[in-house]
Amino acid sequence: MPRKTALSIVDPAATGIAPLRNLGQHGRSLWDAVQAEFAIQDRCGIELLMQACEELDMIEGLTADIERDGRVVRTRAGPKAHSALREIRQGRAVLAKLLKELGLSTESLKSMGRPVQPIGWTGDDD
Repeated sequence: MPRKTALSIVDPAATGIAPLRNLGQHGRSLWDAVQAEFAIQDRCGIELLMQACEELDMIEGLTADIERDGRVVRTRAGPKAHSALREIRQGRAVLAKLLKELGLSTESLKSMGRPVQPIGWTGDDD
């Protein structure tokens, strides 16, 4: 009698393309989510996604610094806004641009209302 092979469940993320470089928790989460939905395979797209994931990791790291230090830090010259605030804003702009370049931030637009009828069309097929 033939021996039965044991089956195991495979994580769908494990069968896709692995990131090119090491990513943190947030970057890896973005990588897995995007790859699961869009399955990016071209070299340029993979690099753009990689940069977006690295940017997200940087933003989250800076956010943790602000949570630890506070939005305002005390200096010899007096209180100042945390320097990471500016970096986060710039990082978010870069992340949005990378996602737009990948075509992930645009949703196909559906026209609202009734379809436009051609000029001179009366609806009669006579």
